[in-house]
Amino acid sequence: MSENGLGRAAPLIYTLTGFIVLFLLLPLIFPIVLSISDTPFVTFPPKGFTLEWYGKVLQDPDFTTSFGFSVLLSTTAACGAVLLGTPTAIGLVRLSFPGKALVQALVLSPLIFPSLVTGIALLRLFSSIGSNDAFLNLWIGHVLVTTPYVVRTVSASLVVVDPGLEEAARTLGAGRFTAFWRITRPQIMPGLVAGALFAFVTSFDNYAVSMWLFDASHVPLPMMMLSLISRMFDPGIAAIASLMIFFSLFMVLLLERLAGLRRAMSF
Repeated sequence: MSENGLGRAAPLIYTLTGFIVLFLLLPLIFPIVLSISDTPFVTFPPKGFTLEWYGKVLQDPDFTTSFGFSVLLSTTAACGAVLLGTPTAIGLVRLSFPGKALVQALVLSPLIFPSLVTGIALLRLFSSIGSNDAFLNLWIGHVLVTTPYVVRTVSASLVVVDPGLEEAARTLGAGRFTAFWRITRPQIMPGLVAGALFAFVTSFDNYAVSMWLFDASHVPLPMMMLSLISRMFDPGIAAIASLMIFFSLFMVLLLERLAGLRRAMSF
């Protein structure tokens, strides 16, 4: 037997793994490569090397405004998802009640239900009730599609938490909220952090819901990119896509730094 007990199959497995990783990373590498071209139009392979497009993007008021709005929307949506998803996860993990499986399926349905259909349904709903506040509509839609991520990660953390510790704290005089805040919360913090960051990233680059609910005064970054592409497709678009990739990568590294990926997902 060779390394890790894989035997003679080890080279084949490593090669196959390398191809899979390359296949997954190629769509992310492609816009980064296009963004460094010094031509006024997109060409592959890129000609020359320049970071000028990043400078132009960062100085573009349309980009900075949309980026700031997306950060605000994603932050508030992540907060809403945590506030809704945490007690939902506790109820699904700790309680037993009729129809629990159905409730869990409904709560997690945005993960598998087409976001495009969700966006159309929300548009119809807000139109029927006369809700014209674009930010509020976007926030509700983003909370709806991001809350399941918090439910999943917090549920995974709760499974490995001993409920007897919280019961012991309550026996010693702590209230229900105090026992949760001081005993359970620190133990599920990796799941909370992971859920919040996943909710933030999902909201930040959400297109399928945002396209139905935004207006001219509230333009998320994906919608601004679509507007730019419809007018002209130059390396600046690739630079914006690259910045979004780098930003998402930063969020993943932040999760690893704050909680650890394996611990956050309770692997």
